[in-house]
Amino acid sequence: MDLNAKLNILERMVDIYDHLVGEFDLACEKYCSHCCTANLTMTTLEGYRIHAHLEETGNMRHLETISRQPHPDRFTPRVSINRMADICARDGDPPEEHLNPDVGPCPVLAGHACPLYAVRPFGCRCMVSARNCGKTGFADMDPFILTVNDVFLQHLEHIDAQGYTGNFADIMQFMACDENRQNYAAGRLGAAPDGLVANQPVFVLMIPPEHRKRIQPILMQIRSIQV
Repeated sequence: MDLNAKLNILERMVDIYDHLVGEFDLACEKYCSHCCTANLTMTTLEGYRIHAHLEETGNMRHLETISRQPHPDRFTPRVSINRMADICARDGDPPEEHLNPDVGPCPVLAGHACPLYAVRPFGCRCMVSARNCGKTGFADMDPFILTVNDVFLQHLEHIDAQGYTGNFADIMQFMACDENRQNYAAGRLGAAPDGLVANQPVFVLMIPPEHRKRIQPILMQIRSIQV
């Protein structure tokens, strides 16, 4: 599958997800940035989309901000979500992940607003809450939304199976290199560099028994996307 087809699928997935989540009563609103942390992860496909958006809008300065302010203790995943699902399905022991909840805000956050909001990664898009996180100290997320989030993130990785997953800052720094972007667009990426992990296709979806029937219409929408 060529890169344009992957980007088109990503756009359709965003539309489907936004429509679905819009049916829930959520507390999220503009300038609500409690979940905008430096621990955000995403795929190379999302990184490529963001880089293209920055070029198109003439906001490449954000890349300089990201490279200048990556938090030294930012979360860097040891496996992707599909690899994690694969390990768990085979009764394996997933690697222990280190995540510092006090790592600080996303490096591009400015005045509690996101300059990349229109093309924000799914890791941002799917972090929703029924109550104000600033008041409760945690997100109040419907269990079904958690399942939906996993399904979308797994399918997104599946589309980008020849790419990588990593921290937002690390993926964007990878995409800042012209040669890396060209190799990615041509499907010539090799082994994942330090700080990033290899993506893989879906082996098993993380859907609990109580959500299997309810999730079926959503799965049909995702799988019926035409490119």
